[in-house]
Amino acid sequence: MSYIKNDFLLTNNTAKELYFSYAKDMPIFDYHCHLSEYQILENKPFNDIFEIWLAGDHYKWRLMRNYGVDEEYITGNKSNKEKFVAYCTVLGTAFGNPLYHWSQVELKEYFDCELEINAKNAQKIWDECNEYIKKNNITPSSLIEGSSVTHVFTTNEVFDNLDVFEKIKEKGYKFSVIPAFRADKIMNIEAKGYLTFLGKLEALTNKITSIDELESALENRLKAFLSVGARASDIALESVYKVYDREEANEVLKKVINGNLPTQRDSEIFKGYLTYYLMKLYAKYDIATELHIGAMRNNNAVMLERLGLDTGFDSISDTNSISMLSRLMDKLNSEGLLPKLIIFNLNPKMNAEIMAIIGCFQGSGVRGRIQYGPAWWFLDNKIGMEKHLQDLCATGHLGAFVGMLTDSRSLISYPRHHYFRRILCNYLGTLIENGEMTSDMELVSSVIKDICYNNAIAYFKI
Repeated sequence: MSYIKNDFLLTNNTAKELYFSYAKDMPIFDYHCHLSEYQILENKPFNDIFEIWLAGDHYKWRLMRNYGVDEEYITGNKSNKEKFVAYCTVLGTAFGNPLYHWSQVELKEYFDCELEINAKNAQKIWDECNEYIKKNNITPSSLIEGSSVTHVFTTNEVFDNLDVFEKIKEKGYKFSVIPAFRADKIMNIEAKGYLTFLGKLEALTNKITSIDELESALENRLKAFLSVGARASDIALESVYKVYDREEANEVLKKVINGNLPTQRDSEIFKGYLTYYLMKLYAKYDIATELHIGAMRNNNAVMLERLGLDTGFDSISDTNSISMLSRLMDKLNSEGLLPKLIIFNLNPKMNAEIMAIIGCFQGSGVRGRIQYGPAWWFLDNKIGMEKHLQDLCATGHLGAFVGMLTDSRSLISYPRHHYFRRILCNYLGTLIENGEMTSDMELVSSVIKDICYNNAIAYFKI
């Protein structure tokens, strides 16, 4: 039987009351993920647990690589069953890793299987879960609905096909699927395939030979996203750059369009200006910006060439861009064009700095207009979540927090919300039992419900 019991992560009676009475049954709003809208639309039944559990999940792939598993058993040509057994073998001794917890919970919640995940149980788990999948006709929509999810924001590039979202609406699911607008492939001007990406945007909008035409194309695409319900945008940067002049960005764009490679400074000029322009655009149309800072991408050139992007070879950057973030926010704020902003920080040593700068740009009318986003990616674990809550409470306001998300490509990542909710309730329950905060359960429960769901609904104007 599973080592995870009913009071998992809940270390006192008050924490248990907070979780089971107020947090556990709140619905889920997943305002940032990387699920495939096409998979949700097609809604095809799964054939085996590998397809649901391991395919495309680079969190799990990294763990296997850390244990020395051959790539053939991760992204290679080994069978689904062989890859599944390899993962179970690795997970059995991954004590303390969040996947050690998440995977065990996923097994119980989605397949009604309580066997401990390890090498000796791998065959039994494979057989039991596959039988469950066939018997219950498990599909993408059944997984999302069964997780009490009401809204899903996928992350879509500016040139992605939006017709699929209208078709999903016609399906009549109990949840909505809405695209978040992401222009990263247009911003990353140094990328090998940049002109191809620019061509895709041109095909949907207008000819692009200047920054003026690029801005027009981006605004037209944002309007298209808004027409299918978009309420959020997304920007991912290793660091925040200086806001360079528009004409400097124009010269860089023309240089690349003419077939020349950009320098490092060219790239920073273009990204610095375009980040500023996009955030102004998002303010104009009153949608929130989700700004992700601190990921150092594609460290392993050999594996990038072999497997492509987003396959588990990114890491945490040590670049300190707090001063540039301050200047960007101040410029936008001075122009009355600072959008609602959720800042996701990947480097834990920057928590306090980012929380402090957030407090300089809040405003009336929106609770938590500038948000310190939840513990993200490499910080999406027990230690990271606890530190996030501590830093948020120390210099911000917990009651304004928009709560957790999955940031995942997996349809069964929703237990991460309950993982966070347990940690949140244990954090507050411990403060109550230590006499460090009120024990007024009506008041505390309202805050918990807001963090779990209500604050995000209000923030994104759903």
